[in-house]
Amino acid sequence: MMVDSVAGVYISYPFCAQKCTYCNFASGVFPREEERRYLSALAAELRAHNWEWRPETVYLGGGTPSLLAIGDLQSLLALVPGRPWREATLEAAPGTVTPERAGAWAACGITRVSLGVQSFVDTEIRRTGRKHSAQTVAEELALLRDAGIENVNIDLIAGLPGQTAASWSESLAWIESLRPPHVSVYMLEVDEESRLGKEMLLGGVRYGASEAPSEEQVAEFYEIAVERLTVLGIRRYEISNFARPGFASLHNLKYWTLEPYAGFGGDAHSFDGRVRRQNAESVADYLSGKPAQTAAAHPEEERFFVGLRLMAGIRPKPEEWRRFDAPIRRFVDAGLLEAGDGLLRLTARGVLLSNEVFQEFLTP
Repeated sequence: MMVDSVAGVYISYPFCAQKCTYCNFASGVFPREEERRYLSALAAELRAHNWEWRPETVYLGGGTPSLLAIGDLQSLLALVPGRPWREATLEAAPGTVTPERAGAWAACGITRVSLGVQSFVDTEIRRTGRKHSAQTVAEELALLRDAGIENVNIDLIAGLPGQTAASWSESLAWIESLRPPHVSVYMLEVDEESRLGKEMLLGGVRYGASEAPSEEQVAEFYEIAVERLTVLGIRRYEISNFARPGFASLHNLKYWTLEPYAGFGGDAHSFDGRVRRQNAESVADYLSGKPAQTAAAHPEEERFFVGLRLMAGIRPKPEEWRRFDAPIRRFVDAGLLEAGDGLLRLTARGVLLSNEVFQEFLTP
């Protein structure tokens, strides 16, 4: 894979202490021996890569990479050239941050930590399968700052079972108190890839599925978050991501601006500007050596359904304006897109209906 010097590196660690009810990622709880085999295969993949380029960003996602033994993390990052990177992110679950880990992460080159908080309300947290408390998050955020890691993201989910306007306000009040520089707000995905999503689709009651807010309520919670975060100076720059000036995720911006990145590990994706590549999804398939799948990229389409996620919008080329003239006009008339001065972007209403917009720019 040939990429340029501003490319990013994604490293997948799909191991967790428990599987959260809302999670639809290719992650889970696996035997210790399987983790050792996985780390060996992952290291081999990193060593075999043709590093004719200098990575700019690194992102360790999962799973729960904060569970990685410090020695294993050091060994993996030592295989990625270019340190110090402009940004190196580690995803962490609340309850896994210790003074020793935080200090070691900083020493390894980690400059950013993404905390999968999801909620600051005990009843909502318990239903997800997580075990932390709001106070846990506050204490661990302080540990990260003491270690010199100021760039911290906090994930929240709008739409968890039992969530109300009052409980959502409580979670946002904790954000106001803790003042992280970056917040991600995701609207709950309902699909068969998660236990909670499957239960909701079946009309069941497990995991609190019958007490999940309506789609209208979830949209309202999201818009409340936009308003309150904006007041704090944490502004939305992508549909689900909000940051203070200078704290937007450099790595994730590569996905939305179609810059190249190389992925390593199970279910990791790569993009070199022309071809998209996906490693074997499951841990078992990855360990068995199942080959990655590749597909040609479609830059024109992808600029629309990826780039339009950014609040700054995109500047379509003349041929793109012509090719997508009909859907652009339709969505502008419907108030979902706005166009002017060569820019095209989602309106506030368009953000809430973005999936309907994006699918119009995909070839059947």
